Amino acid sequence: MMAKNVILFTLQTFSATGGIQKMTRTLGHSLHRAALKNNWNFELWSAYDKQDDLMAQYLPSTNFKGFGVNRAGFVLETIGHSTKPHVAILSHINLAIIGLLIKLINPKCRLWLVAHGIEVWRPLSFFKRIMLKRCDSVICVSNYTKQQMIGRHNLDAGKCIVLNNAIDPFMRLPNTFTKPQSLLQRYGLHDNDLILFSLTRLASTEQYKGYDQVISVLGSLKSKFPQIKYMLSGKYDRQEYIRIKKLIAVHDVSEQVILTGFIDEAELTDHFLLADLFVLPSKKEGFGIVFIEALACGLPVICGDVDGSIDAIRNGELGEAIDPDNLTELNNAITGHLQKHIAADTRKNLQEKCISHFNEHDYMTKLEQLINE
Repeated sequence: MMAKNVILFTLQTFSATGGIQKMTRTLGHSLHRAALKNNWNFELWSAYDKQDDLMAQYLPSTNFKGFGVNRAGFVLETIGHSTKPHVAILSHINLAIIGLLIKLINPKCRLWLVAHGIEVWRPLSFFKRIMLKRCDSVICVSNYTKQQMIGRHNLDAGKCIVLNNAIDPFMRLPNTFTKPQSLLQRYGLHDNDLILFSLTRLASTEQYKGYDQVISVLGSLKSKFPQIKYMLSGKYDRQEYIRIKKLIAVHDVSEQVILTGFIDEAELTDHFLLADLFVLPSKKEGFGIVFIEALACGLPVICGDVDGSIDAIRNGELGEAIDPDNLTELNNAITGHLQKHIAADTRKNLQEKCISHFNEHDYMTKLEQLINE
């Protein structure tokens, strides 16, 4: 039996920090480990990363090819190489043309697509539809995405495999659950402040993340909890910043809201420790890696109940899902959480439960089984 060749094709993995990039890093690391264990050959090819964007902890540079926006080089090298892979994995539907070329030249190659969220919950172009038909497996990050793939694109349910995202193996997980003094000082906060936290991209083109809703209920929450603060974090564009500022003024909560902007990956864990509750009643999460990151730091979570977030909280086992359009429900859910004091052992317990479901070891084992089938 000859060694299996596995190639993961990605758009961008190391030079940006969205949910899809994070998921792809963990996928790359898991495939690399599985390849070492099973004696396969594995490579990760990235269309937009340059060679020196690679984060060395995920895989050695000999297993990585960064094309740095050299589209033609990416496509040509794929054509030259496409007799080789036994399994080709596309990390995004926008790589459809690569998938089609591989199937054309090497029909025996097993082609997988990873389906995340909004990029596949919409009408697709001709090439993308053809590629979906040619695909051998569609790896869906949540049950919700699987239902969307079957319902919208008439895919055979047997072709769609749910593989929930895992926590990044290199994320620093806390052992103690005290609020970091350095961050309390940075943001001018006190030990007894009750801190709500949302972390997401704040884009004027994507107004479905639910932080508007949190700002809307803050006015009535501050009369019940005078020491409440809302930390809204993530990269924002100018237009969205102005819109959020107006919203804050309308609801008279400028004393309560802290806009931190982008948070560096190295400081992520400390921000989760600073907070008392993570709230993101979003409507269009494919899965929501940020929810499992919060839970892995022992932070309780409130999410929306109309998308892939449900998988991240395991249908209510790990967190609370609410109707993202129902402000009363949101208000009550936040109130309920803030009235309970969360002890350190409760946080520890939440952390352990989350890690037992979303760890890289189980994720890698499932990938191995899929490749070996």
